Amino acid sequence: MRSDARSGDGDSDGVVAVMPEVVDQVALARLYGEPLFAMPKDLYIPPEALQVFLEAFEGPLDLLLYLIRKQNFNILDIPMAGLTRQYLTYVDEIRHTNLELAAEYLLMAAMLIEIKSRMLLPPKKTADGEEAEDPRAELVRRLLEYEQTKLHAAALSAAPQYGRDFWKGQVYIEQSLKPRFPEVDVVDLRDAWADILKRAKLVQHHHISREELSVREHMSIVLRHLQGRQFVEFEKLFDVTRGTPVLIVTFIAMLELAKETLIDITQAEAFAPIYVRLAYTPA
Repeated sequence: MRSDARSGDGDSDGVVAVMPEVVDQVALARLYGEPLFAMPKDLYIPPEALQVFLEAFEGPLDLLLYLIRKQNFNILDIPMAGLTRQYLTYVDEIRHTNLELAAEYLLMAAMLIEIKSRMLLPPKKTADGEEAEDPRAELVRRLLEYEQTKLHAAALSAAPQYGRDFWKGQVYIEQSLKPRFPEVDVVDLRDAWADILKRAKLVQHHHISREELSVREHMSIVLRHLQGRQFVEFEKLFDVTRGTPVLIVTFIAMLELAKETLIDITQAEAFAPIYVRLAYTPA
């Protein structure tokens, strides 16, 4: 960078090159061979650079906002002359590369030229004697609204999105109209019966008597016991106080009922309790 300073030794016309007094600071870049310690406020982007990031602009307002923010312009006090000049330079480049895209940019260019022309004219007061509105007011409002919308859109885009950042897990579960219970294994049924016998021996009585037992009768007893209930535990169908013969007949009655598909013997999983239910709906 080069600045002009007048010497203090009487030579009022002398021009000397003065470097900025910077201590312990690394130059950001070199401009025409001289160190650049700070970004210039009037940063100018040559039109050729537009060809690189032209696709990133979403419209004329996006381009205007870019120029204003990059050059540190006060959006409430826009220097219309400089902004319009740079904007028209970019639009001229667009017309050479993409005439169809340049149409909406030309409309904004006409608006900028109109605002610049109105600012050159002396301000007119309204019928109420108040100051006329700043010609840039409408453009400033549109730029501020666009900037807020762009910030909100960026915040939404940063949030996780389905299909981009995460996917929905899908699990197929086979369902049927009737519940399907796993079949009871013979070994589990044998073990359950052995447990019933073991418990019966603890409360057995030593009365010697002869009793005639009917399998059909106990089949009816089991069916009556199951009516009105959805499930009954296997163990609760046996009356351990009546001795082993009654338990045996009851067990045979259950096997006959299962054979005739009048009852279902089910178990939710391995080692789970065994349940018995009616296989039909009583009238």
